[in-house]
Amino acid sequence: MDLFDFNENEERAKPLAERMRASTMKDFVGQAHLVAEGSLLRRAIALDRLGSCIFWGPPGCGKTTLANIIAAQTNGAFIKLNAVNAGVADVKKAVETARNNLKMYGKRTYLMLDECHRFNKTQSDSLLPAIEQGTILFIGSTTENPYASMTPAIVSRCRVFHFEALTAEEIRGALVRALTDRRHGLGSYAAEVDEDALLHLATAAGGDLRTAYNALELTVLTTPPQDGKIHVTLADAEQSIQRKALSYNTDLYYDLLSAFCKSLRGSDANAALYYAMRLIEGGCDPLLVIRRLIAHAAEDVGMADPNALTIAVSALTAFKNMGYPEGLLPLSEAIIYVCEAEKSNTVVLAMDAAREDAKNASDDAIPPYLRDSSYGDGSMKAASANYKYPHSYGGYVEQQYLPNSLKDRVYYTPSEKGYEAAVREIRKRKGKKQ
Repeated sequence: MDLFDFNENEERAKPLAERMRASTMKDFVGQAHLVAEGSLLRRAIALDRLGSCIFWGPPGCGKTTLANIIAAQTNGAFIKLNAVNAGVADVKKAVETARNNLKMYGKRTYLMLDECHRFNKTQSDSLLPAIEQGTILFIGSTTENPYASMTPAIVSRCRVFHFEALTAEEIRGALVRALTDRRHGLGSYAAEVDEDALLHLATAAGGDLRTAYNALELTVLTTPPQDGKIHVTLADAEQSIQRKALSYNTDLYYDLLSAFCKSLRGSDANAALYYAMRLIEGGCDPLLVIRRLIAHAAEDVGMADPNALTIAVSALTAFKNMGYPEGLLPLSEAIIYVCEAEKSNTVVLAMDAAREDAKNASDDAIPPYLRDSSYGDGSMKAASANYKYPHSYGGYVEQQYLPNSLKDRVYYTPSEKGYEAAVREIRKRKGKKQ
């Protein structure tokens, strides 16, 4: 066996998701909002001018793939670590290598760190000076919100790019290419996959291309040939991805979801429970139902009963820990609670009005006494003396918080329903405008 044969066998031993990983921007799947022709990220990659950045998004959406494409297109060196098993010593070694590359060859070094949210403060601090001095160009990849899960000092020195879950159509296209690709994909098997099976794999993957690839490979390799041909049906696809296909078409799916949402808003617990179970028993991911429930707990109940949001989020936690079918119990309890709670849409009205001003206000200078007084020439410290500390006045004192151009804006006006009636009384005691 020669070296070429060995390499080919080694390539075939890799999972389909790894073999089909894009190596150029031309083959990259999804994230058009980031990598479309003419986009900032696309231009930066083409010019090899990409600075330190963090790729944040759900699993299987292309974060690591894009980092590998950058590595292939850049003239610099590339070091890859995984935060799960990399320690401070690994970071220091990478930084030293990068420093030597820069001194001896004038070459920049990219450090790709998978699961970068797993780095603790000590590990992050060991990396910080190298990022700050430009010794390395950091590319972090994470499924967690970096603003909440990573050291602020690292995040502030990186540009964060938010990746989105792939659409079913994008995944379907990738699966079709895998079925016809004889070199990296499954083309040599000449498998025929029914369209409904293909669509089910693309939809049930939940935006994760890696999951879809794994399921496709499993079903093609395990489906016995008939008359010399591999024929994959919907039933085969359901088994490979362990998810039942929806027992309704797309139109009915959206109709059921709409009916569920409107039943929540309309305080009909019987209808909301029925539509939720109809969706779930028909093959819909229960987590999607819970996400809609959480949204409505804030949108339609809101401040009339703030406990509704707590119960809805608790249902999500309980379902993730208990699974199906036991998790349907806390979900049903939360649905009933949200339905029976007092309703108020003041939160969404306040949010929309504030967002509109945030986007369009031309003069939004923060009042001087609200600004950070720890920097500057001392003028901010003088201005901060005018700040009225509420606790020195019994917990509340009237003073202007909004910029001058918006000082008379009122975004939130409590209704007289549920807890908001108490909010009105609290405001009245403070002498605040209703």
